[in-house]
Amino acid sequence: MYDIYLNDRDDHWRYVLGKSAPGKLIVVGLNPSTATREKADNTVAKAEKVASLQGYSSGFVMLNLYPLRGTDYRLMPDTIDPEAMETNLKWIEAIVATEPTPTIWAAWGESVLDKPFFRSGARQLIDRVRKYKPRWLHYGALTQNGHPRHPRQLSYDWTFQDFDADTYLQKLT
Repeated sequence: MYDIYLNDRDDHWRYVLGKSAPGKLIVVGLNPSTATREKADNTVAKAEKVASLQGYSSGFVMLNLYPLRGTDYRLMPDTIDPEAMETNLKWIEAIVATEPTPTIWAAWGESVLDKPFFRSGARQLIDRVRKYKPRWLHYGALTQNGHPRHPRQLSYDWTFQDFDADTYLQKLT
């Protein structure tokens, strides 16, 4: 089903999942859940459908702020594995670097505030890929507190809007 699949630690960490194509949409969520090379989970299925509906039918790739799998981010440990974080950021940068004009959909949701390493991951990711001059997008309206919405609760009637990642970083505490 997905020809791009990068994982580690017996699939405990998932870095990249997607479909190859030039001009693919790069989606950045919070953390991976249950999607595998063979099947999508709810988040990946929704992200893939939005990508297709918004004109990115040739391909997409799902990345996350932190690569530890979990169905409930609130149950994740409060500390990170530095190796996992660094490997994750390297893969994100490598994926972004392969696109001549990268487009990134910020899709991590308000939950970015729930763990310090999610905020740190967002900061590091935005800083790290800045040199590739990506176009940043969010889907639907930002949350009341200015965060990009997570795919789990979306309407297919919404559209992409430009996302000012640098301004967002200044407000991210």
